[in-house]
Amino acid sequence: MGEIRIAIAGIGNCASSLIQGIGYYKSLGDSHPDRSLGLMHYDLGGYRPADIKIVAAFDIDHRKVGRPLKEALFAKPNCTKVFNKNIPDYPVSVMMGKVLDGVSPHMKDYPDDRRVIVARKKPCEVVKVLKQSGAEILISYLPVGSERATAFYAEACLKTGVAFINCIPVFIASNKSWAKRFEEKKIPIVGDDIKSQIGATIIHRALIRLFEDRGVKVDATYQLNVGGNTDFLNMLNRSRVKSKKISKTEAVQSQLHNPLKNENIHIGPSDYVPWLLDNKICFLRMEGRIFGNIPINLELRLSVEDSPNSGGVVIDAIRCCKIALERGVGGVLISPSAYFMKHPMIQFPDEEARDMVEDFISGKRER
Repeated sequence: MGEIRIAIAGIGNCASSLIQGIGYYKSLGDSHPDRSLGLMHYDLGGYRPADIKIVAAFDIDHRKVGRPLKEALFAKPNCTKVFNKNIPDYPVSVMMGKVLDGVSPHMKDYPDDRRVIVARKKPCEVVKVLKQSGAEILISYLPVGSERATAFYAEACLKTGVAFINCIPVFIASNKSWAKRFEEKKIPIVGDDIKSQIGATIIHRALIRLFEDRGVKVDATYQLNVGGNTDFLNMLNRSRVKSKKISKTEAVQSQLHNPLKNENIHIGPSDYVPWLLDNKICFLRMEGRIFGNIPINLELRLSVEDSPNSGGVVIDAIRCCKIALERGVGGVLISPSAYFMKHPMIQFPDEEARDMVEDFISGKRER
C-alpha cells in the first residue's frame, strides 16, 4: 500500500528503539513465524512496520546534529540496548532543532556521556524541512518538561498539514484549544504521553481495575520508578515533571469509580540510578480491603528496558495516523489516543479502548 513518511523530533533512546525495530521487523519478512512477536498488530490497515520510512530528524545535541541518522541513533548519551544494527540507509542527516526549553539547566552538572550537549549551530527551518521531506507524520520524543518546544513542533504541524503524535506528557491533544485547531485544519493528532507495551502505568491501571471489579476497596497506592537514562536524569529537575505526574496519576485514577484523595496516591519518578542505563524499575504497592473489611496488600516489582517498551505502541499510532490521513479525518483521534496514551482527551477502560481501536481500524468508528 506504499510507505508512511515520518519525521522525528528528538533522536534519543526511544527514537533509537523505534528505528531499530522498524529494521528488525523488515528483516524478518512476512513469512517469518516471529514476524508479529512484540506487536499488537503486524498488519494494521494494510500497513506493516517495514512500510514506515524516516524522512526527517531533529535534535540539538552536537554528537547527533549533522550526522547520518543511522549513526546518531547510537551516539551518546543514548544508552538503550542495541538489538538491531541493520538500519536502512535513510538519506537523512539530523537537523538542528530549536532548543527553547528542551534542555534542563541542571544537565550541565553531569559528565558528557550522560547529558545533552547543545550544538553551536543555527536552528533549521522546521516547517521548510517538513515540506521538502514530504513528511506525513511528526513524532515528538522531546524530553519531559519541554512545554515550549512541544508547542513549537505542534505549530509546525499546523502550518504544514503534517499529523502529530505527541509521545511526551505535554498536553496538546488533551488540550481543547489545541485539539480544536487540529480539527479545524483536518490534521490528525494522537496524544498525550505514550503508554508502554507492558509498563508501570498499564499494569497499575489493570490491577486497579481488577481490584474494583472484584469488589476490593482500594485505600492507597504508590508507584515509584527509577532508571538510568537521560529521561530520568532530566526529571531530577522536579519543576519539569509536573505534567508527567498529572498524566500518570490521572491514568490510574480514571480506572476508579471514586478517585483516591491526593494524600493516598503517589505516582511518579523517584530517582536517577546511572548504572541502570535504559532499564526502568517500577515498585508498585496497593492497599485495600476485601470481604469482611479484611486488609489486602499487593506489591509488585517490574524491570524492563524502557525505550523498546513503547516502540510497538508508537508503530501502531503511526499507522492509525496514516489511516486517518487517507480517510481525510482530522483532529484528535479519540480511539488510538485512549488506547495508546496515558493522558488522552477522554479516558476509557483499556479493554474498551482496545475495541474502539479495532473499530477505528476497520472503519466502524471515524476517530
